[in-house]
Amino acid sequence: MVVQRLDRRDDNSTIRLGFTATRKVGGAVVRNRAKRRLREAARALAPQFGRPGSDYVFIARMGTADRPWDRLLDDVKSALTRLATPRSAAPKPTTAPTPPAPIPPATAGQDS
Repeated sequence: MVVQRLDRRDDNSTIRLGFTATRKVGGAVVRNRAKRRLREAARALAPQFGRPGSDYVFIARMGTADRPWDRLLDDVKSALTRLATPRSAAPKPTTAPTPPAPIPPATAGQDS
């Protein structure tokens, strides 16, 4: 499952949800089952973990229709939580990588 978020930047605090599944997921029955399961998981978790004023698109992948319900809920919860966290809040590396030491130039007339 993949989840994408777009901040609408308007005054409407409604959380809007969309669902899709490509034919790679399976036939129509499998795609509809995957979308139904994502829809129910998002309906249960988006009000609590989603960011107001955002649009979310849930993209079903292979295995979404067969994934155990508890694991699917955990996946949706972690995706919504990760997307609600501002990028600037992500931990930054403590030190910058050090560049390699320069190679000393060879002196003329020296045998190697």
